[in-house]
Amino acid sequence: MTHEVPDDTGALFFQRLKKGISDPLIILMDSIHNPMVAVNNDSRIALCNRAFSQIVGRPRHTIIGAPIHTVVPGTRLTSIVETGKTEAARKIRIAGTTYLANRTPIIDNHRVVGAMALLQDISGIEALADELKLSSSTNEELQDIIEASFDGIFVTDGHGKVTRINQAYERLTGIKRSEIIGKAMTDLVKKGYYNESATLKVLKSGHPESIMQKVKNGKTIMVTGTPVLDKAGRTSRVVTNVRDVTELSRLQHELCTMRTLRSHYEVEINSLRQDQGNGEYIIRSKKMLEITSLAMRIAQVDSTVLIHGESGVGKELVAEMIHTNGKRRRRPFIKINCASIPETLLEAELFGYAPGAFTGASNKGKAGLFEAARNGSIFMDEVGEMSLPLQSKLLRVIQEKEVTRIGETRPINVDVRIITATNRDLEKMVQEKSFRKDLFFRLNVVPVLIPPLRERSEAIVPMIHHFLAKYNKRFDFSKQMAPEAVDILTSHDWPGNVRELENVIERLVVITPDDTILASDIPDSIRRSKGRLPLPPLTGRTLKEILEEVEAHAIDEALKTHKTTRKAAEALGVNQSTVVRKACRYGLRPDGA
Repeated sequence: MTHEVPDDTGALFFQRLKKGISDPLIILMDSIHNPMVAVNNDSRIALCNRAFSQIVGRPRHTIIGAPIHTVVPGTRLTSIVETGKTEAARKIRIAGTTYLANRTPIIDNHRVVGAMALLQDISGIEALADELKLSSSTNEELQDIIEASFDGIFVTDGHGKVTRINQAYERLTGIKRSEIIGKAMTDLVKKGYYNESATLKVLKSGHPESIMQKVKNGKTIMVTGTPVLDKAGRTSRVVTNVRDVTELSRLQHELCTMRTLRSHYEVEINSLRQDQGNGEYIIRSKKMLEITSLAMRIAQVDSTVLIHGESGVGKELVAEMIHTNGKRRRRPFIKINCASIPETLLEAELFGYAPGAFTGASNKGKAGLFEAARNGSIFMDEVGEMSLPLQSKLLRVIQEKEVTRIGETRPINVDVRIITATNRDLEKMVQEKSFRKDLFFRLNVVPVLIPPLRERSEAIVPMIHHFLAKYNKRFDFSKQMAPEAVDILTSHDWPGNVRELENVIERLVVITPDDTILASDIPDSIRRSKGRLPLPPLTGRTLKEILEEVEAHAIDEALKTHKTTRKAAEALGVNQSTVVRKACRYGLRPDGA
């Protein structure tokens, strides 16, 4: 769907520009290889070429008229319209590709009526030096390639004598060709043109070298030198790629860019996998998608995690998600429920014991779960059930990264990521002095709160179908569920959360005699429970009247719960104006409008 361009000064300018020459203008723009885009003074897209349409992945007719920030997030064209100042050589990423953007205002009758940007793909510039190794082009062709680069290119022979530089290098450094062509790098360093030389480092090591270099005009540039070898394996020249990083203030960041990008892409890919489902996790609600995204980010670091949530909400699945998507995924993942093991045995299970350390102990001794989880992760569920003495020992493990087996004095180093979970209010327990305050802060470095199933009801129906398919496959059945039965299940509050829902579905698959699970097959305790939204009387009323009553009730409840029409609209998934209009129609008070 195209967008209307507002009728203002900028729009009139572009209308005049296109009048009578629209086809030639479009043909001319489309013949330019670099992506181009122009906006009016409302920062809406007025013109673009085919190359720009291709890089944003949208047909041109859906782009024209759209606000530029909705097509290219993070764009600075809006600032150009506001300030009327040109910006050159600014980096921007679009669809995973890095571009250098030259942005300039469009001026008509001394007024800024818009702005345009010309983009240059620089994602492959780092490969230029490697490409030059294979190049058998003539000197003229090589010079054309070098001059076409927006980044600075600096070339020396195998003895460090400068043979070529491009115009971009002159622009970035302020050093002219006439000053350095034919000069040796050792002499240029001595004369103060550079504080150090990547070229000399490459000639010494024979390998690519990167440095931050101070040049004569005071700028700081990032320099990457690459050796070009001849057939005998000797360095015949050194090609250096140069970028200005003075204004960006990213000296240290440039050193770890590739590692950061790799980590970012791993998180994004894993998030997409979880969003699409992998048969193990059912993630449909907005809240759980947010938790999944948080888990993916947490997975990339080793911070201690405390997962809060009622019994049955899936705390263990979130812990598994953090482990399996982190750096320790190929290492052990040990799980223990602190509430299921007697206090007298829990310490031995966690930390291990020496031979004959206590009555009933093995004469061979035993390694604890922390040792078993070495270099991996340990998930401690129901951590709030631990006694105070055991809490002290757990705190020492976290602080010292070592355990001591019962009956021994020699500590054992353990590198373990600790993920804990609880369904209790640990902050309240801290106030009641039944849980150590210092341990709570150590465990709660990254808190993750999983909401109960009743607060993410939109996920119930997908879970019903998932568990139905799971147990049909397990028991070789082909059971289906009647819509009335699904309605009853979705109206239940599920105090036992996901675990209770799964158990009910398994029971229904096993005990129902027919292939269709009916409403009458649902356990009485669930059928008798009150739904979240009571249906109005149906007898003697039109469908329109019934729907209006339900709609009015939903809007009324949303306004009471969220207090403002904006938040109520967000909860109901509609526009704020819709809530205001319908609240007035039904005689409700849209407080906070």
